[in-house]
Parts: sequence; structure tokens; C-alpha cells
Amino acid sequence: MCHFLLCLFSSTSMSFSGKYELESQENYEEFLTLIGLLNAKTDHKVITDVVQNGNDFEWTQSLPNWTWSNKFSAGKECELATMTGEKFKALVTLEAGKISVPFPKYNFTAEIVDDKLVMTCTTPGEKGVTFKRISKRI
Repeated sequence: MCHFLLCLFSSTSMSFSGKYELESQENYEEFLTLIGLLNAKTDHKVITDVVQNGNDFEWTQSLPNWTWSNKFSAGKECELATMTGEKFKALVTLEAGKISVPFPKYNFTAEIVDDKLVMTCTTPGEKGVTFKRISKRI
């Protein structure tokens, strides 16, 4: 039984690998304003490149003249960087096909839905904002 669950987990978690291009997003400016990065706003289509090997990930987002990358392992506390380069430690989880990372100013989740990468960033509090980005596989 455990072997079956391990196989099931492995097959569902392998679906993140690939290159994705921004297709649509919601609450982008509101989110950037709330976390203090409105000056980072761009009209370029963000490219997200994910390399997954089991529970190990390399996650890169890029635009012309800017790249942000993190390497992490699901199920472990990892040292990560924010979009501004600030380092922090967080426990990365992968449950039911969804990656979760508690960033300092928001909670990040990512999952594959209908072969699209759906990333959601939610800021805490009563006036929190949920930023949703959907990217198509290219």
C-alpha cells in the first residue's frame, strides 16, 4: 500500500516540470501595491520555468532584464529569496498536487490545472489581496 501511495505521489508531483508563459492574471497591481513593489509592474509576459526532480525544484521567473530563481525541496525548510533578493527560510509543502510557500508578506501556492500553471499569492489580514496568475505551457 505504501509503495502504491509513493507511486501515486510521484506521478502527480512530476507534472510541474515545463516552461510556461503568462496567459492571464487578477489583482496584479493591487498585490504589488500591498507588498510595496508597484515599481516592479510590467506589461511583459512573465515566463516561468520549472525543473522538478522528485521533491526537488528549481523555479525561475523571467522578463527581459530580470530573473528571479529559487531552488527548494518539498517537505523541507529551505532558504529562499523574495523578488527583491531578500533571503528567508520557510517550510515548503507539496500536498494534493499543490506547492505552498509562506513568503514573508504573502502565502504562495502553485498547482497544475488543465495543463496550466496556476499561481496564487494571498496577503494576510482583513484587507488582504489574492493575486492569481495563470500561465500556459509553451
